[in-house]
Amino acid sequence: MSEPRTAARTPPPVTGRGGVVPYVAMWSGESTVRTTVVQRGRWGIGYADELLTDRDRDGVLWTRAVSRPGQGRPLYAKLHPVRQRRAMRRLLCQVCGQPADYTEQGHLWLAVEQHDMWPGWPEDSVNPFPPVCTGCAARSVRLCPPLRRGFTAFRAQSTLHGVIGVQFRPGPAYPGVMLAEDDGGRPVAFSNPVIHWTQATQLTRTMHQCRLVDLDALAESS
Repeated sequence: MSEPRTAARTPPPVTGRGGVVPYVAMWSGESTVRTTVVQRGRWGIGYADELLTDRDRDGVLWTRAVSRPGQGRPLYAKLHPVRQRRAMRRLLCQVCGQPADYTEQGHLWLAVEQHDMWPGWPEDSVNPFPPVCTGCAARSVRLCPPLRRGFTAFRAQSTLHGVIGVQFRPGPAYPGVMLAEDDGGRPVAFSNPVIHWTQATQLTRTMHQCRLVDLDALAESS
């Protein structure tokens, strides 16, 4: 299935009282659209009034969402499903929506510092947060509270992995469905049959050939 049509050029960043609001962030004036989820035979879920734009090119069902960037107040902790998917698919900066910084070593990524990750992290990690451009990376580590507490900047090649979303299972009475125990926080790979029972909210990528980056040195050279 095809992606929803979008303009050829990304709109300029939307500003709030605190400055530029990330392109992928939701606003209080936006919302997800209530839909009736139904079982599609034995093979997965769909919407009772399903449209072509409800699925991506991989056939995954996506949460419907109203798009009104700039209306209300920014909800920094929530990602807009359409804009997040677009940024991850096209490798756009999650802050300004323009192409992310790229060299032969890969795109530029930021991650909240996590001390309990496996040796070699972020190599082979599954990431739902789009890459960044150099200017937005510098602003983000100054202004974003989680990143100010500690961050890792790195370049990496990446491949599409799957989605994060709400997982369903067959209900007791066809065509009913029930929510699975997983509330949607765990990534599901495209190769996992569970993806046909998942209502996606975020697109994910796997990180490869990761190289740590010094943002100060990067800013000086750019």
